[in-house]
Amino acid sequence: MKVEHYRRLMAMQMNRRRMLKGAASLGAVAAATSALPGFRAGPAFADNHGNVRAEILQIPGVGQGSPTDADWQRVGEMCLGATKARFAEGEFEGVELTFMGLNNQNLHNFLFRGFLRPWEEYTGAKINWIDLAQADYNARLQQSIATGTVDFDIMEMGAPFEGDTAGRGLLDPMPDWVAEDIDMADYVDYLKEPVGTWDGQTYRVSIDGDCHTFAYRKDYYENEEFAAAWGEEGDGSAWEVPTTWEMVNAHSRFLAGKTDPLTGLPTYGFLDPLKYTWGGFGFYFLADRAASYAKHPDDPAWLFDPENMTPRVNNPAWVQAIQDVMDLMGVDGAYPPDQLNADPNTTAFQQFLAGTGAALTWWGDVGSNARTSDTSVVGDVIGFSINPGATRVYNSQSGAWEETANEAPNNAYIGWGVYVTNRVGDDDKRRQAAWSAAAHLGGRDLSLWCSAYPSGFQPYRNSHFDYAEWEAAGYDRDFVEDYLSSNADSYNHPNAAIEPRIPGIFQYYSIAEDELVRGLAGEYGSAQETADAIAAAWEGITDQIGRDSQVALYRASLGL
Repeated sequence: MKVEHYRRLMAMQMNRRRMLKGAASLGAVAAATSALPGFRAGPAFADNHGNVRAEILQIPGVGQGSPTDADWQRVGEMCLGATKARFAEGEFEGVELTFMGLNNQNLHNFLFRGFLRPWEEYTGAKINWIDLAQADYNARLQQSIATGTVDFDIMEMGAPFEGDTAGRGLLDPMPDWVAEDIDMADYVDYLKEPVGTWDGQTYRVSIDGDCHTFAYRKDYYENEEFAAAWGEEGDGSAWEVPTTWEMVNAHSRFLAGKTDPLTGLPTYGFLDPLKYTWGGFGFYFLADRAASYAKHPDDPAWLFDPENMTPRVNNPAWVQAIQDVMDLMGVDGAYPPDQLNADPNTTAFQQFLAGTGAALTWWGDVGSNARTSDTSVVGDVIGFSINPGATRVYNSQSGAWEETANEAPNNAYIGWGVYVTNRVGDDDKRRQAAWSAAAHLGGRDLSLWCSAYPSGFQPYRNSHFDYAEWEAAGYDRDFVEDYLSSNADSYNHPNAAIEPRIPGIFQYYSIAEDELVRGLAGEYGSAQETADAIAAAWEGITDQIGRDSQVALYRASLGL
C-alpha cells in the first residue's frame, strides 16, 4: 500500500468516526476516562497517568466504534515508559530502519505505524514500511531468503518460519535488556522456550498467541423454532452447541434453507473457507477439522511420521476431514453462494461478523472484533469454545481407528512475533534502535490493548486473563469468560495440536492448499485421491530440503 493511500484511509476513518459518534459520544468517553486515576484532559494525558492499563483500555472505549490512527498513536505514546526509562530523547537520531509486516484487514502494520509514531518522535529514528497481504507473505519471505536479498531490519513473523530464518542465521539474538523490558515471564507457557529460540538463543518478541477457537451464534441454539424442528428432523440428540465435527456437519445440513433469527436472511451452518489458497495460512482451516481425528493423545506427531517424515496427510483421519467438507458441498444451501471464492478473511469479517452463518473456526480476531468493530452485528449473540472434537481418533502407530472421543485444539501458527534481522548486527546504534522498536510493540501494557481491540492479535500473556481489566474496559463478564477461556483452554490443552518449526513448513502448507482446491473442484476422484496428491507433493518438498535434516528438526520440535 502506498503511503498516500494509507494517509487518505486514516483521514477517512477519522471523518467517519466524527460522523458516527458526534459530540455526545465523545463527551461520554471523556466522562468515563476522567474518572480514572491521574487523568487530565489534553496533551498532558500521556504524561500524568496513574494506571496505564486502565486508561488505554478506554481508547476509544468498547462500544464506541473501531479505533483509528489517532487512537493507535495515543496508545503508543502512553506505553513509552520503558523506552523513556532506558533511552534518552533523540538517542537514535539519524537511524533509518525498514519494517516488513502485514496490512491484512487494515490491521498489523497499520497499528504498528500508529504505535511507533510517538516512538519515532521520541527516539529520532525513522521507520520505512514494507506492507504485504497475508497471501503474499510466504512468497516474499522465501524469495528474500533464497536470493540473499533480505531488505528489512525488523519483521513481523510467525514462529513456524523460525526454521527458515533462525535456522539459516538470518536473525539477530535478543539483548538481555529486551527480555527484561517486555517481561517474557508473563507469556503463556506454550509460547515460552523453545518457541522463539534457536540453538539456545532467543530471537522473538511475542505480540500474539495464536490458536483457532470455535465461534458460534448463541441465538441459533437458543431458538425455540430451531429446537422444535431439530426434534423432528434431527438425529435424536439435543439441539445444543456442537462439540464434535460430526455434530457440526449434521447441524449444517439441518440449517440449510431456514431463516436466520437475527438478520431474516437464509441460515448457513459452519463456514468453511473453500478458497483455501491463502499463502499457506488457509491450510490451518482444514487442519482444524483434521486435528481431532488425527492427533492421538499418545502421539505427539500428526503431520509426519517422526521416523522418516512420511506424510500423514493422506491417512484415514485427514481423508475424513476432507470428506467432511466435500459432504457439505453436496448439500444445497449448506454454504453461502459462491463459497468456493470465500477465503478465511471472507468467512470471518464479511460473513460471520456481519451476521451470516452459525459458526466458524478462526483466530482471536473474531472475539475482539465482535464487540469493538463497526462492521460486527453479532457481538451480543456470539459464544466461544475450543474447537470441536470427534467421536473417534485414528492411531497412526497401530493403523486403526479407535472409537473413543478425542479433542485436539489447533494452536495454529503459534502467534506473530517481532524479529530483528542480522542486517543491524554491525552497527550498535541501529541494533539498539531496532530492538527498542520491537520491545515497544511487544510491551506488556500495549499488548493488553491489542488483545481487547481489533489488532490481528489475541491474548498471549498470563496477565491478559484478568477478567476485571476487561470488565473495566466495557466488556461484560460472561463474554469475557467465554472468549478468554476458549483461548486459555486451547493453549493449555494436553492434546493440543502444535505445528513444527521446521524449514519449509509453509511450502508444505501452500502446496497442500493448491491440491486441496483442485480436489474440491473435482479434479481428483475422491477425498483419498486429493489427500494422496498432497502427500506426494510433501514428499517432494522433503527430498528437496533434505530428508535427514528434516527428520532431525521435526523430532526436536516434538521433543523426541
